[in-house]
Amino acid sequence: MFRTMRRFRQQLTKEQCENLLTTVKRGVLSVHGEDGYPYGIPIDFVYDNGKIYFHGARQGHKIDALKKDSRVCFTLYDEGVLEEGKLGLNVNSVVIFGRIRIIEDRKENIRIARLIGYRYDPKDFVDEDLKRTGSVVQCLELTIDHMTGKRVNES
Repeated sequence: MFRTMRRFRQQLTKEQCENLLTTVKRGVLSVHGEDGYPYGIPIDFVYDNGKIYFHGARQGHKIDALKKDSRVCFTLYDEGVLEEGKLGLNVNSVVIFGRIRIIEDRKENIRIARLIGYRYDPKDFVDEDLKRTGSVVQCLELTIDHMTGKRVNES
């Protein structure tokens, strides 16, 4: 169903992909948008127990698209590193295909929002923010169907 990587020598291992999922802070979530156009959203996330979690508003383009088709693509890449004596950065990227579940349980939404928040902000800020916004936050769970990673030189 999913294509194999053509440049297999540049392919990252599952462990390397998972390392990127725990160190890279942002990615792009792509959904099937309106009128056949893809819709890509830069988004924060957290990787936990083999799943990827996102949060945002309970309404909007992203939620409408996910209700119509839960299949998504999530892409992330690191800052890259410069190897001595070589041109261009070596960049690692991960592309994930999977399905999103809109989490309905309010307690689960708060738990996930807290996980995401703690990844980016001080705990006291996150807890205070969730007191204000916890009733309206919507969390999403991405189950991975296929994941590949690749290291490329951008020169």
